[in-house]
This record gives sequence, structure tokens and C-alpha cells, in this order.
Amino acid sequence: MRVLAAMSGGVDSAVAAARAVEAGHDVVGVHLALSRMPGTLRTGSRGCCTIEDSRDAWRACDVLGIPYYVWDFSERFKEDVVQDFIDEYAAGRTPNPCMRCNERIKFAALLEKAVALGFDAVCTGHYAKVIQDADGNPELHRAADWAKDQSYVLGVLTHEQLKHSMFPLAETPSKAEVRAEAERRGLSVANKPDSHDICFIPDGDTAGWLAEKIDMTTGDIVDEAGTKVGEHPGANAFTVGQRRGLKLGTPAADGKPRFVLEIRPKENKVVVGPEALLAIDEIRGIKVSWAGVPIAEVSTGAEFDCHAQVRAHGDPVPAKASVVRHTDDAGTEREGLVVTLVEPLRGVAPGQTIVLYQGTRVLGQATIDAARSLQRAEL
Repeated sequence: MRVLAAMSGGVDSAVAAARAVEAGHDVVGVHLALSRMPGTLRTGSRGCCTIEDSRDAWRACDVLGIPYYVWDFSERFKEDVVQDFIDEYAAGRTPNPCMRCNERIKFAALLEKAVALGFDAVCTGHYAKVIQDADGNPELHRAADWAKDQSYVLGVLTHEQLKHSMFPLAETPSKAEVRAEAERRGLSVANKPDSHDICFIPDGDTAGWLAEKIDMTTGDIVDEAGTKVGEHPGANAFTVGQRRGLKLGTPAADGKPRFVLEIRPKENKVVVGPEALLAIDEIRGIKVSWAGVPIAEVSTGAEFDCHAQVRAHGDPVPAKASVVRHTDDAGTEREGLVVTLVEPLRGVAPGQTIVLYQGTRVLGQATIDAARSLQRAEL
């Protein structure tokens, strides 16, 4: 096949490209330039898609003997990922920029351009697996190494996108093996540290970065009963589950710490309460998509058993889910999800992504619109 290898500049994508070459595919490497800041470099292991990464990707392609290109997706990244991140926080939600990047950049803009240029598939270094069902339809599954599994952040991929996706690291039992293979192949990125945090906030100070992008207005911090217990410098700087930095003037009656339970941007209020009230029993999701052909219950609206995961490295919990219909702000009828958790999850916030699994298979995902605590509802 003609394969476009997305080269991030890290060890995973380099080894993935090497395996695609070794499998006999006609491989071309491409690095996505997502920022036009000429001085951007890594800080330790933070960030990704920097100038340093571009050079590392070029070196890897040189060793592999494949063509190398840099594609400028900076404007689209700025609009579809960075601005979306700002808008979501301004609305009091907690977004996942890696999900948006996979959805709108790596497996929308990149794949669209690749197919237009005649490529059969896009190859990445993600730890996930594509399996064909009995009818030849692609299914997305967890990787062999659950500790490195990245199927959660790929839960936004559609049936058509999965048909053109290649994950050569799917069966690799550990990251150590990938690094050892890179060493054997003479790839200079063999011992390069993994990136973490948000790539466009390389110093990791999300609150400070947002303060420069969103107008912050002081407001009240209230408890679960609505009583004022403090003031905040801007509701958008807080996230559900946060404990530190609240600076409450009124201590809790039981003397125990309080946590952010809810952010109300329209009222400019932050709601705090005891840790027990962070336990969420029901999640409602919007912007639903299905990874491959949906299971039968999706069309019938019947309830189905599954496991739900709300963080990239979070543990999946047993749940029951069903598809409902809802009307969006534009008056269009859309699919929605109602997920009842058999085991409550802590600190779930609107804006996060919920991904549903059956066994190792990813069924689909939705953006969390509301999270409900039955204990809090009973107060």
C-alpha cells in the first residue's frame, strides 16, 4: 500500500514508520507543523510538534530511506484545537485538546489530504489496534500493552477513518521494546523522553496561559447549599475536582477539605463541597460518534452493557448506556447518550470525553454535557 507515516519526532512514530517500510509498503514521512512560533522548543519532556521534533522526524526518515515532508497545518490547528480549547474553558467546560487534535487534524485534515494524494492509509505511532470483523468492517480495539493503550484518544475516529488507519505498534507488549527496536535500527530518538501535558502550553501552566486569553472576572465561591464561602479571581480558571488554590474564607463545618463540584460561567460562580459529592452516577453526552459500525442497540435505542472511561489513563468502569435524541442550540435533532455508571466516577466535568468499550473494542464516544451525582441530588 501507499502509506503516509505521520512523524511526530518521537520514538513511537519512528518505529511505526520503520515497521511499515519493513512490511513492504511504499512509505512517505510527513511532519505536521502546528505552530508558527520559530523559537518553540521542548522543555524537558513537555510539548510536542516543535522545531526540535521536526528535525528528529527528518533524521528518522533519512535513516529509513523514505521521503520526508513538512505540512503546515498551523492555521487549522489554531482554529480547531487551540481556539476550541479557549472557547470550551470560557464556557465553563474542561476540554481534551488531544481528542480534538486526533479528530480534526491527524485523522480529518491529514487523512483527507492523504487520500486526495492517493495514499491508502495513514500510519501513526499510537498504541491501538484495528481489527476486521466477519464482514470486513474495521473495529477499534485496545493495544496489547494496556499500560500504553491510546484507544481512548482515538475514540473519535469514524468508520471511514478507521478504514484508512494503520497502527503498527498494536501488538507491541511494552514501550521498552519499542525503544530497544529503535536502538537496533539506529534511530536517534530511541531514548528521547515522551511528551506530556498540552503541546501548545509547553510550560504546563494552563491557568496562567488561559488568564491571557480569557477575561477573568471576580465572583463568588459558594457551597452546595448556595452559601457564599469565598471569592475567586475568575471561574474559568477552575476545574471540577480541584482542591488547591480555592483560598476559602469560611472553613467547612466538618473541617475537611472542599473540592470544586461545579462551574457556573453564566453566574460567574464556583460551587464547592465535600469530596463525596464528586462521585458521579449518571453522564449525559452530546456530539456522539461511533468507532466503526455501531452495535445493534444504537439504532433501536435499547440499553446495552459497556465500560465507560472518561480520562486517557483512567480506569474503565462498568456502565449501562442508551442512545437518546436531543435538540441542539440550532434546533437540529441529534444523537445523545445517557450512561448510568454501576461504579461512580470522581471529578467528571462537562467538556470531557466519555469513551465506551465492550471488552477491548471501542464502541464510540461523546462529549460530556452533564454529570449527575445522585447523592448531591438528594440533598
